[in-house]
Amino acid sequence: MSLLALQRGFRDQILAEQPGDLAVLGVQARGLSVYRHAYRAQLITCLRETYEKTWSWLGDEAFDAAAADYVAAYPPRAWTLSDYGEAFAAVLAQRYPSDPEVAELAWMDWALRRAFDGAGGDPVPPEVLASANWDSACLGLAPTLSVAEVVTNCAAIWTALNEDQAPPMAAMLPEPAAVRVWRTGLSPQYRTIDGVEAMALSRVLAGAPFAMLCAELAEQLGDAEEGARRAGALLGQWIQDGLVEAVHEPGEPPALIRYSA
Repeated sequence: MSLLALQRGFRDQILAEQPGDLAVLGVQARGLSVYRHAYRAQLITCLRETYEKTWSWLGDEAFDAAAADYVAAYPPRAWTLSDYGEAFAAVLAQRYPSDPEVAELAWMDWALRRAFDGAGGDPVPPEVLASANWDSACLGLAPTLSVAEVVTNCAAIWTALNEDQAPPMAAMLPEPAAVRVWRTGLSPQYRTIDGVEAMALSRVLAGAPFAMLCAELAEQLGDAEEGARRAGALLGQWIQDGLVEAVHEPGEPPALIRYSA
């Protein structure tokens, strides 16, 4: 047996629900069980660390059961365990269809971890904002930004768990909202936003010029003046939060724009 065949056979035995014929590999069941347990335990520990607030919310037994099923279905594909668990929130959504806060908490855990590890950038300088042609300008937003629609008070639950406080009971929001996650300096941040801002961010991320965003907000809100006012307020909030990292013309890649002090 070649070394490659031996390695693949050993891997398959580690991943299998039940060990198969071990004689062909020349290993003993007792020794293999040590590796099987260590493999699963390490990945479950990894999920506990990445999804810490979700773990706190579900408790050890429920979380570990979900994590064990995930480990069996989703072996690691990347060279680092920091990338492991990307689909866990989606799996929890299927596992807890009547408790949507579980998957939403998991999304927040993952997004905040990704924001911490993500590529950094610098806020756009004030003089660039002042000189921009706002009739055609597009915005380049921080690469650590993530936005997801939510229907529960997941952000309030996450905040309480993060502060070692008793979390509120899960509750549906009066109307659907969204949570945006990003990083300021070295600190991941999150904020609950309304549907108007979520739509605006999706349009900016799709490359819509700011003037087009103003027009679309005016149409959505039914008033041109209110649309312009809301667009300006959103832009001001994004600048304050350090989300705006570039102002560029349509078709110009914002990733290539860099500002020096």
